[in-house]
Amino acid sequence: MSNPTEKVNALIEEINVSNPSDANALEQFRIKYLGSKNIIKPLFAEIRNVPNEEKKSYGQLVNRAKEAAQNKFDRLKLSLSASNNNKTSSKLDLSAPGDPFKIGSPHPITAVMNKISDIFQRIGFTIAENREIEDDWHNFTAMNTPEDHPARDMQDTFYLKDSTEMLLRTHTSSVQSRVMTSSKPPIRIIAPGRVYRNETISARAHCQFHQVEGLYIDENVSFADMKQTLYYYAREMYGEHTKIRLRPSYFPFTEPSAEMDVTCFICDSKGCNVCKYTGWVEVLGCGMVDPAVLENCGIDPDKYSGYAFGMGVERQALLLYKINDIRLLFENDIRFLQQFKSII
Repeated sequence: MSNPTEKVNALIEEINVSNPSDANALEQFRIKYLGSKNIIKPLFAEIRNVPNEEKKSYGQLVNRAKEAAQNKFDRLKLSLSASNNNKTSSKLDLSAPGDPFKIGSPHPITAVMNKISDIFQRIGFTIAENREIEDDWHNFTAMNTPEDHPARDMQDTFYLKDSTEMLLRTHTSSVQSRVMTSSKPPIRIIAPGRVYRNETISARAHCQFHQVEGLYIDENVSFADMKQTLYYYAREMYGEHTKIRLRPSYFPFTEPSAEMDVTCFICDSKGCNVCKYTGWVEVLGCGMVDPAVLENCGIDPDKYSGYAFGMGVERQALLLYKINDIRLLFENDIRFLQQFKSII
């Protein structure tokens, strides 16, 4: 068959009668008629053998062959896809139960920190966060612990290599000092975050842990204001029948200072090994902000006063969930964490 036009007509007929019945046959159809080396391409080159008056009609005929192949392929592909979907659907048992999937849960530290933050946010405290790598002034000196102060011995510090000025913060009080030096009273914040101390890891202590510290500074702030705020926190955190007591203590950045105990919510103050059979559990430290701290941070101590408090989040978690080893909170053992799925 030497006539180019006859070749194209024969090819169109071949395309029309072709009927691939499965995906493999359809792929072979595509390669033959539409692939990069398909049999239609050479027909375009045959246009040089066609008389001039027939070149236009010949070119249109070759394009018709290409369109016929493309249309046939698209139609068959759609038909095979619909057929396969119907076969798949017919195999599905819509009455069968779904496959279970594992759900996550808040880490107990996260859950407790969120609960503490939520309680204080409800009474007007805002969350303040800042760097974990801190300088010596904001971490110690601003908080009334100069270089030669014996209170520095209360905290073993991680200093950065070859530096005596930069360190991993030992408490979130450094956030308080940064807020006080950059803001004007009234100030009412809580500072949740991770802190670090060079301590031996044991069931009761760790080299990293979390704190939530609070600070309120304004005119005429009193110790009674602090006591009522912490009483509200205790009732919201441990139950409406919780009572508190404040015991004198010492912190370099507050004066007077106190430690707060709550009635044991585990044994209902009847006495247990958690409260050491006293009926009371220590939960936080607090006190009135030392005037020297206000002065260091550029706040007039004659005009303003304030209170501060701080608590360890891990201690709260250990008490609330009756966990006997702080190391469990940092090991990420899935068997341990799965016990807290019910926490909201």
